[in-house]
Amino acid sequence: MDAAGALLRPIFAAMSHILIIDDEAKIRTLLARIIRLEGFEVSEAATCAAGLAQLTLRNADVILCDVKLPDGNGIELAQQLKALYPATEIILLTAYGTIPDSVQAMRNGAFDYLTKGDDNNRILPLLYKALEKATLNQRVAQLEKRLSGKYSFDTIIGNAPALQEAIRMAQKVAGTSATVLLTGESGTGKEVFANAIHQASPRSGNSFVAINCAAFSKEMLEGELFGHKAGAFTGAVKDQKGLLEAADGGTLFLDEIGEMPTDLQTKLLRALESGSFLKIGSTKPVQTDIRFIAATNRNLTAEIEAGQFRKDLFYRLAGFGIRLPALRERTEDLSLLSDHFGRQAAQRLNRKPIQISSEALQAMKRYPWPGNIRELKNVLERSLILMEGDTLERTDLPAEIAHSSDGTTLSAFSMAAAEKLHIQRVLNHTQGNKAEAARLLQIGIATLYRKIEGYGLETF
Repeated sequence: MDAAGALLRPIFAAMSHILIIDDEAKIRTLLARIIRLEGFEVSEAATCAAGLAQLTLRNADVILCDVKLPDGNGIELAQQLKALYPATEIILLTAYGTIPDSVQAMRNGAFDYLTKGDDNNRILPLLYKALEKATLNQRVAQLEKRLSGKYSFDTIIGNAPALQEAIRMAQKVAGTSATVLLTGESGTGKEVFANAIHQASPRSGNSFVAINCAAFSKEMLEGELFGHKAGAFTGAVKDQKGLLEAADGGTLFLDEIGEMPTDLQTKLLRALESGSFLKIGSTKPVQTDIRFIAATNRNLTAEIEAGQFRKDLFYRLAGFGIRLPALRERTEDLSLLSDHFGRQAAQRLNRKPIQISSEALQAMKRYPWPGNIRELKNVLERSLILMEGDTLERTDLPAEIAHSSDGTTLSAFSMAAAEKLHIQRVLNHTQGNKAEAARLLQIGIATLYRKIEGYGLETF
């Protein structure tokens, strides 16, 4: 080991458990003594069955296992052990090493393969390398567990009936491979739901791949999704995987599917129906096994009538639709959501947790929240930066929200309220790009700035 690795020895020794499986008592005892002298905890077993029994009592970080055992073959046992304990590393030992055996051992998940007698000086260095790999495996497993918890249905906050119905439907469909279409306004949590569906599905051990279809031009989106072959176009110097290929075995989340150009919709429909697609510049289909989840804030039925969205793709996507409620439809959840996002913002800003006054909460409940949960999170963080005390008062909120409880708020049915909501949706769609928003709204950029200021809109 190098100097850095040598420093890790006492750390490994303090926390690591080594299991030796070998039917030759003298060799097993010798190996155990050498490893114990390094400070490790060591267990011993003479058979496959005894080794498996030891692992039920305590998991091992590294297993040293003989190839020839009275009740089985160590190479086959390695495959079984890796399936049961994927973070554990296995070093196989034999008196008669052969190249075919070593190849099969590695295929079955063994870390390495040693020949008894010839490789004695390699045992301890190899053991430490295996422990480094086992430690990395454990950290990755812990990270994946935290991520799965982060995106589980249990983390979706709210008791409103409309939200609970959306969760119930998502939980029902999660265990299947059915395509799901999530609908609702921008900022309602569609990607959170997509992640939760993936994590609750049999595909949770594989990739969750997401793409925002509104964030790319047609040519870039096609390349991102389908990949390309070398020479397909100028600058394509090597084969490039697309996201469909990267999501094989897992889930592909197509956010803002309503923004996808119609000719790409045709190519996507073929991939949905056949389970295969063509890379740009290729004539050989690529087979994939993907679960598709799509999301949109557009009315796709209206888009179909306008000729902007394919009817056949809509029916293929909308087999199981889930509508996510806007925040103004679940104002009973505002207290829970504000407390949760307030704590998160306080932690990010390195300040004490805050309280939210009843007056502030009432003002928030009367505000229409055109940007939904995304807007709520941004408002709370802004308010925490500006507020002086530990209680968020109504006066700490942006003016359009603070005044929403004193009769100056826009009526939910007024033309001004509708205009405000529409402009905010367009700004959300363009991710704050005001020039693009003005183009879509068909108004001058100066007019847009005046309306943003007048309505107090969120501009990212």
